[in-house]
Amino acid sequence: MILLRLLFRLVFRPRVHGREHLPRTGPVILASNHLSFIDSVVLQLVTRRQVRFLAKAEYFHGTGLKGRLVRWFFTATGAVPVERGAHRAAQDALETALGVLAKGQVFGIYPEGTRSLDGRLYRGRTGVAWLALTAGVPVVPVALTGTDRLQPVGRRLPRWHRITVTFGPPIRGTGQPQSGPARRVVTDEVMRAIGTMSGQETAPEFNAAPLT
Repeated sequence: MILLRLLFRLVFRPRVHGREHLPRTGPVILASNHLSFIDSVVLQLVTRRQVRFLAKAEYFHGTGLKGRLVRWFFTATGAVPVERGAHRAAQDALETALGVLAKGQVFGIYPEGTRSLDGRLYRGRTGVAWLALTAGVPVVPVALTGTDRLQPVGRRLPRWHRITVTFGPPIRGTGQPQSGPARRVVTDEVMRAIGTMSGQETAPEFNAAPLT
């Protein structure tokens, strides 16, 4: 991973701001906007600590050479397999994330839920706040710019394009995780911070765009 980080920085020369806002130790949530499939890789490579993301379980069950390569990639980048789909699966995913935080690790999440296909910043879903309030950990907002040009939706391999990654000051929410209003307040604060750093146009609705 160290070699990959060095190679990535030499080739793509990412601009990274505010990295000091990410605690060097202890559990923390990284909450980022989501523009490209490569976002999780970028965050992993510009962050000094390993970031654990949830990934579809099928990525870990592939067969043949391609399946083994995909499995190796997601394992090497610290991805955590999780089933997707039903509400119970969504709750199981949050419970898995709590396990990551309980180990003192960094958990990465995209509050929009899926990639933005039009470049706008969509309304955040409150799972990020539930995690933060339940685990009692800070949320570090992160803004990615340029990753949609580095690897546009539908493109298999990245192309050269300089990107910027900006970390904001940690946000510590208050209130009970069972409280819908408390979760919404924390989530909206996180999304405002991301929007301020990214400069994206905000959308008042949730992102329901299908992944491609």
